[in-house]
Amino acid sequence: MTRTIADLIEERFGLPTEAGRARPAEGPLAVLLSHRTQRRYRPDPIPDDVLEIALAAALSAPSKSDLQQVGIVLVKDRAKQSTIAGWIPAMPWIGQAPLFMVFCGDNRRIRRVSELRAKPFPNDTLDMFMNAAVDAGLVLQAFIIAAEALGLGCCPISVVRNHVEKLAALLELPPGVFPVAGLCVGYPREPGWTSMRLPPAVTIHTDRYEDGDLPAQLDAYDRRREARHVTPKESQRFADRYGYALPYGWSEDKARQYSVPERHNFGPFIRRHGFTLA
Repeated sequence: MTRTIADLIEERFGLPTEAGRARPAEGPLAVLLSHRTQRRYRPDPIPDDVLEIALAAALSAPSKSDLQQVGIVLVKDRAKQSTIAGWIPAMPWIGQAPLFMVFCGDNRRIRRVSELRAKPFPNDTLDMFMNAAVDAGLVLQAFIIAAEALGLGCCPISVVRNHVEKLAALLELPPGVFPVAGLCVGYPREPGWTSMRLPPAVTIHTDRYEDGDLPAQLDAYDRRREARHVTPKESQRFADRYGYALPYGWSEDKARQYSVPERHNFGPFIRRHGFTLA
């Protein structure tokens, strides 16, 4: 039986739909809907032309005011990749991936453009930082889409920001350039699995924001998600603090995750690294 776009939507959200029932599961829509994070890779190197194509596609992403405030560091030095992996031992795929990349917001370049053209730069603001961060995020997403279309698999690594000072020093990131996320890239060793997303009813709003139904939607989502992939008992976060929960769903997991401080070093780093965030 031919798979359809509707099948992919149902797999993504765990909810029935007829949207796309007549469309075969192929082309760009299928690539997007079939996205899976890949953490296990074959040792095969990525051919230079394949990487060049993926990078060209990534840099075709939208950019705020065409400022193009993104920088990409290809970590080809295996010693540097091993150093980064050593900071994050819970994620061994960082050191195992054939290629590790770091996507950065780059506000330095436009400041240098202003200097080179002898113009003032009265825009050292939070908005300018946000523009660079969003540009980097768009290029990261575009790279993942292109890589998957080329048969590669990827795993974004936001936890590199836990080590932002060391990472900036290792990669020699100058003021105005900051890491947004790392990315493992390689040919997948296995198919992986589709991560069920929150239902569109939670994230899509018409004319006004409304979340009055959030408690019921979360309960239903947790049940659907756990029915497909049960969270192992040993994977429950902070069991020493909160004990073991049954059921243990997405909402319990994320509430536990953000019950402890994360990356309180990032804001001070950004302010020391060339931004006032006014």
